[in-house]
Amino acid sequence: MRRPLALVAMTALVVAGCSDSQSPPTAGPSTVPSSSVPLPTTQPATAQPSTPAETPTPTPTPTATPSCIEQKLQTLTLREQAAQLIMTGISASGMTSAQRPIVQKEKPGSVFLLGDSGSLSHTRTAMAAANTAATVKGVRPLIAADQEGGQIQRLKGPGFDRIPAATVQGSWSTDKLTARAQQWGGQLKQAGVNVDLAPVADVVPTSLKSQNAPIGSLDREYGNTPEEVGPPVQAFVRGMQKADVMTTVKHFPGLGRVRGNTDFSSGVVDNVTVRGDTDLQPYADGIKAGAAMVMISTVTYTKIDPKNRAVFSPTVIQGMVRGDLGWNGVVITDDVGAAAEVASVPVGQRATRFVAAGGDVVINAKAGLTATMVNALVVKAQQDKAFAAKLTSSVRRVLTLKQDHGLVSCG
Repeated sequence: MRRPLALVAMTALVVAGCSDSQSPPTAGPSTVPSSSVPLPTTQPATAQPSTPAETPTPTPTPTATPSCIEQKLQTLTLREQAAQLIMTGISASGMTSAQRPIVQKEKPGSVFLLGDSGSLSHTRTAMAAANTAATVKGVRPLIAADQEGGQIQRLKGPGFDRIPAATVQGSWSTDKLTARAQQWGGQLKQAGVNVDLAPVADVVPTSLKSQNAPIGSLDREYGNTPEEVGPPVQAFVRGMQKADVMTTVKHFPGLGRVRGNTDFSSGVVDNVTVRGDTDLQPYADGIKAGAAMVMISTVTYTKIDPKNRAVFSPTVIQGMVRGDLGWNGVVITDDVGAAAEVASVPVGQRATRFVAAGGDVVINAKAGLTATMVNALVVKAQQDKAFAAKLTSSVRRVLTLKQDHGLVSCG
């Protein structure tokens, strides 16, 4: 029998540092004397013509200066704000001739790397070009890679360590894993990558390992129970954090009990996981350790929300992630650009439904779909005030995360 989780209390301290940026309070008026003319202590011998007391000049009340984030929100157009919510796929070896004009024109708030890179130095050059192309009004992009280890390591070659699979990492001491993750994170940082789309917090039951296509069959799990998975998830997050690389715990609420891989299959469901499931503990652990984002899967969880895939589910995002986990930071999708699971969903709706459900950053592996997604967000915001407010809140969360990592220039 699964025990309900008390996740909110475990994550309260983490969430306190992840809330939306606020403007500083307005200072109150200074206290001034009622008159600047001193009162005499004795009556003068000869009466003198009275002179009116000098009226003091009131001290103006200071006006609160908008925070950096609020300034940027006012500066960015609606389209530029919408673009901050799209993470566009580009080649790890450098933007292709088809990708470059899209990134330059649309200015997506994030890019992530596809394919393999040749070396650290080559990646650094390629990412510098991507950074320049995507920067808009002093806001630089998140540049992300799947750098888990084993079969899922995007950046390889000279300058990058070969990272062992999670099944191996999970056998190490937490101190060793933290130290190694810091080393791997340092290499990402040198290459110009500031986000690792890792670690995997999914729990794969031993009985399902060989049948679990997305995680177990690829050795991407740290263990087979929440107690085994949580500590290495935290160790990995802390190591990357020491290298100033953001991490993403994934794939909430778990891919450990499914069989199909949503990248290549549609209709993938989980008929077991429930809200408050004990297997969700590693996500709370990752948040507590300092993860920057929570990634949502595209699977349908029939015992949680049978009518919506998790990425489009208010129950999953608002209810479980923001409510049960108490997470007020950035929520990101698994890929909804090239993934077979969402192929039947109109492209624009993949973005608007996610934001409407409470999410923030949309991963889009097909660069050519970027403009369609941005257009859909803009049109929906223009037509629906409630949606427009959600879009603004999402952009605020993204900009706050970027500011925390030196990616927003103000002044």
